Amino acid sequence: MSAFALYRLPHEQHFTMVEQTSGMPLELSSLSELNGRRGFVVAPFAVTDSEPLLLIRGDRVEQHLLTDRLELQCELGQDEGDNSSRETYSIDFANYHAHLVSGDFQKIVLARSAKVPLQASQHVYDLFLDACRRYPRMFVCLVSTKRSRTWLTATPEILLSSAAGNWQTIALAGTMQLEGDDLNSEGEHVTWGIKNIQEQRYVATYITECLERFAEDFTERGPYTVRAGNLVHLRSDFTFTLPDTLHLGDVLMTLHPTPAVCGLPKRQTFDFISKNEHTPRHYYSGFMGPLQLPATHLYVSLRCMQLLADGYRLYAGGGLLPDSTEEQEWQETEAKMETMRSLLVHNS
Repeated sequence: MSAFALYRLPHEQHFTMVEQTSGMPLELSSLSELNGRRGFVVAPFAVTDSEPLLLIRGDRVEQHLLTDRLELQCELGQDEGDNSSRETYSIDFANYHAHLVSGDFQKIVLARSAKVPLQASQHVYDLFLDACRRYPRMFVCLVSTKRSRTWLTATPEILLSSAAGNWQTIALAGTMQLEGDDLNSEGEHVTWGIKNIQEQRYVATYITECLERFAEDFTERGPYTVRAGNLVHLRSDFTFTLPDTLHLGDVLMTLHPTPAVCGLPKRQTFDFISKNEHTPRHYYSGFMGPLQLPATHLYVSLRCMQLLADGYRLYAGGGLLPDSTEEQEWQETEAKMETMRSLLVHNS
């Protein structure tokens, strides 16, 4: 396989394989270059020469049952070393938090990664199928190219999606871990604190401002509580029409990165993260999914890991506000990493 992606939309009982059988995926330097194109998109957090925006051509697009067996040849990455220890996270948190307290930023997202050594032979396809079974509410995707290498994600966050002529995006922010009896529910009894409510409102307001530039007849529903694995989040749904679907790249350039993975003000926090965060994000907190193939289902690349020759690198982040505390934010990233870590324990 030259390049491929397997993806399962939430609650579906099948998955789709998009394969490019010859040549390399198209490498783009800007989201606006997606205008008028179709294929499977693999976007990094920040588009650079070394980590370009990738578009996998759909030479072969097939649907498969979750019981089907496929033989996959994946491009495994080489680990670059762990720059996200507890100590470096503490340094980053102090740096980020100081700019929140001073009023430079309203919100900023701090990310980190963690290496899980290889315990046994990697069964990449089994990891994907297990993620589909364990996380029915999420978009599950396995993608492999020579440029990006191989990534697995199980993410709850829609960036841009289409169905029957209608378009959708969501504002997803705020995180709480389910415990005890709540694990048998959808989290409907969770009580949200001011910090989480404020964080989610920032994201919803930002999306509203973006949609006013491109969309018609948009409506907002929420916020309401949604479950993702053993976590719950606050979510608002935005439904709208797009009079111009030939310029989806321009819409994506406006939406990405949302405050859910970056911060506010967008440009200032994006530049700050790019210069100061100890852990390179690579394709974590970018987005992926089919673009006009024939529909569009693009999701933010959260709850993800890169598959390496000698293990796995897990990624997670959390939104910081002035009243955030380091220990609480660290524990939130630990809870988010458990989405992928639990697959490794189960398949070892």
